[in-house]
Amino acid sequence: MSVPAKEKIIVAIDSPDLKSALALISPLAGEGCVFKIGLQLFTAVGPSIIKEIQALGARVFLDLKFHDIPNTAKEAVKSAVALGVDMTTIHLAGGPAMVSESVAAAENSKTLVLGVTVLTSMDDETLDIVGIPRPATDQVLYLAEMGANCRLRGVVASPHEITPLREEFGHGLVIVTPGVRPAGSDKGDQRRVMTPGEAVRCGADYLVIGRPITAAASPHDAFLWIADEISEAT
Repeated sequence: MSVPAKEKIIVAIDSPDLKSALALISPLAGEGCVFKIGLQLFTAVGPSIIKEIQALGARVFLDLKFHDIPNTAKEAVKSAVALGVDMTTIHLAGGPAMVSESVAAAENSKTLVLGVTVLTSMDDETLDIVGIPRPATDQVLYLAEMGANCRLRGVVASPHEITPLREEFGHGLVIVTPGVRPAGSDKGDQRRVMTPGEAVRCGADYLVIGRPITAAASPHDAFLWIADEISEAT
């Protein structure tokens, strides 16, 4: 079944406080998108932001990238499930035991556990510096295979790995793609990027988009413009 373009967009709300976050969220809450709450906002205001978004009838992606010993990661995922979030993240670098226990913690819930492969701020050179000799694409596929073997149902990967992931796993994995920038946008700290249309044509299920929407003069207009581009691509 085809998913409407607006529902493919995950808006990253990287705000420092509740007031500024709600100023961005409220005008978009009825559009069907998902709102991503990351480390900055969650650390500042805690779970209250999740309840605020849910009260508006919108979906929540809690992106805290859990990476710890298996029991701690498992309990963190349980807490995310208890909050009723639609998606949450773990780092696949935590290893198969951590991944398996995290996936099991979300069984029989609506929460989709996503495995973070290689951050979009990293490239082959950065990976080599931290002791990983594989190119980024190979590392993403390696970690995704490990995750799939642990019954993981979705991954976070840059646009440049979408096609290899689809070739390897078909539609067996949900692919959430950050590093999406409309043509002409500043890449910021992202290294491996594509436009929304390119990423969707490659097979991304969801696109994480932050500053091109939230820093626009009219975030709502920017959101609609990107949704139109996705519609044309599909």
